[in-house]
Amino acid sequence: MRVLGVDPGLTRCGVGVVEGVPGRPCTLVAYYVVYTDPADELPLRLLHLDTELTRLVAEHQPQSVAVERVFSQHNVRTVMGTAQASAVAVLAGARAGLPVQTYTPSEVKAAVTGSGQADKAQMMSMVTRLLRLAEPPRPADAADALALAICHIWRGGTRARIAAAASAVRQRTTAAPAASRDGARPGTPRRSARPTPKRQGGTG
Repeated sequence: MRVLGVDPGLTRCGVGVVEGVPGRPCTLVAYYVVYTDPADELPLRLLHLDTELTRLVAEHQPQSVAVERVFSQHNVRTVMGTAQASAVAVLAGARAGLPVQTYTPSEVKAAVTGSGQADKAQMMSMVTRLLRLAEPPRPADAADALALAICHIWRGGTRARIAAAASAVRQRTTAAPAASRDGARPGTPRRSARPTPKRQGGTG
């Protein structure tokens, strides 16, 4: 499976492309950081981000896209920019017809290090080890994007199978014929009611 991970940010947006299967070391394909100029107007920054993410999706042809889920922060301006960048990343994947999954930072840390409370240094070390790199990927935005891709490879497949199984059950339940109102079991043909013949009255 090839996954494109996105660590959303309006000024710096990390992108990492990884290949692998659940439970085994993954292989690095590429990583990038897309920058936008804070001096530019917001529409131009979002357009640049959209253009670059769309280009990278087309170039690397991933099978899925993994994006960090935006969570509440004390700095409203920061979380707004992250949310806008996240929406652009989700749109880039959806436009290409790819499944897009979001993960919280704790989910990514737990998948990569085994602890949802891991710090940046632990995450960087594990990403370097899991991808069998000679040196840590820099900057940290790129490493976070690679961690998202690894998380999806290891956990996203299981999550997708569970969702598919649940969907199949729902479809079977919906398609099952409802019992008829007259108490007949599904698939049992109904008996047509025949009119009772009227007895002709006669006079002696």
